[in-house]
Amino acid sequence: MQLEPQVSASPSARERSTVLVTGGSGGIGRALCLAFARAGFWVGVHYGRHKEAAEETLSQLSRSGGEGAAYQADIRSRLDIQAMIDAVLERQGRLDVLVCNAGVASSHLVLRCPEDEWLRMIDTNLTGTYRCMAAAAPVMMKQGAGSIMVIGSYAGLHGMSGQAAYAASKAGLAGLVQTAAREWGPHNIRVNLVCPGWQPTALAGDAFPSPEQLSDHVLGLLSNLEDVSRTICHLAQLPGLSGQIVNLDSRIL
Repeated sequence: MQLEPQVSASPSARERSTVLVTGGSGGIGRALCLAFARAGFWVGVHYGRHKEAAEETLSQLSRSGGEGAAYQADIRSRLDIQAMIDAVLERQGRLDVLVCNAGVASSHLVLRCPEDEWLRMIDTNLTGTYRCMAAAAPVMMKQGAGSIMVIGSYAGLHGMSGQAAYAASKAGLAGLVQTAAREWGPHNIRVNLVCPGWQPTALAGDAFPSPEQLSDHVLGLLSNLEDVSRTICHLAQLPGLSGQIVNLDSRIL
């Protein structure tokens, strides 16, 4: 795990609420980092391999008046994740919100999905999220409060042709989130899953739907990324919300 403190922090930054966004180097993760920064949070920007993209997230965050730092970690490594959490605590002294956004995607039919690709998807999207949640929860228990937002997928709730491993990894998140919400509720830790809908990011790739492919969206349109990121930031701060699965487009769960 490498620490990249690109944005200098003022003395008051340590007094701010702190969020750590995994996969904050681009796409949905970058939008989430900016939304939390605008809401007054100090933002930890996690990245796996894309250092320059994480630096760009921090640059945009700084231009919008936010403060934060970037952290490199492989979410398939428990040691990397623990080192990242420890670094955030050393810098800020607290962790109020964890947003588990990091993930990978690929397209394979059930009978054509290579086993190594299946294992990579599960280890990153599902087990990687579990590792991040398990590292953050003891910190939040000690604080007496915390919020964990997990970025899920509509495909994980309904399946999607050609998305066997991806859908399975995202489906597992629903059970993980609702179990953690039950177990950690007595410690005032809120755990929720949010499906952001299709967004024009690198992760969506060629699977991104055309306007003619939106018949399952009752409004016939996609959700806006800025609106989605602001909504997730708002949900993370609601004191009475936990154990919920929230869909942020017009597909019906």
